[in-house]
Amino acid sequence: MITVEREVVIERPLAHVFAYLSDFTHTEQWDPGTVTTVRTDGDGPLVVGATFHNTSEYRGRRTELDYRVVRLDPDEHLTFTGVNKTVEATDDLTFRSEPGEDGEHTVITYRAHFRFKGVFRLAEPLLRKGFQPIADDTVIQLKRTLESLI
Repeated sequence: MITVEREVVIERPLAHVFAYLSDFTHTEQWDPGTVTTVRTDGDGPLVVGATFHNTSEYRGRRTELDYRVVRLDPDEHLTFTGVNKTVEATDDLTFRSEPGEDGEHTVITYRAHFRFKGVFRLAEPLLRKGFQPIADDTVIQLKRTLESLI
């Protein structure tokens, strides 16, 4: 399994940050690898079990995953798990509020886990290094997006 973890401070209130990130379709704005994400279980409030279809691009290759909300603790924790025939991906975000000089800030700990399946597990050692710069790019874009939109 490949795991990457980053912590990022967002100069916005926790409730706003959590609400924005709860809508997984927003990955189109903050995840550099995401091409599209659509909710597939209909409209309505986000609940555990809500589903999304994500198309991402990695090293020039498109991949599609079907994501499900597996944990939703308001203003504290969000977990989305995506699967396809080659990988299971988990986006796990924890949130905490901290006071800042100009108001409330939100600290996000972002963990991504990738468990490859079948023969694709053999490629994990080769892919491991490539995920670190992706994680760096993701938190840079996440911070930029959140601080400009909310």
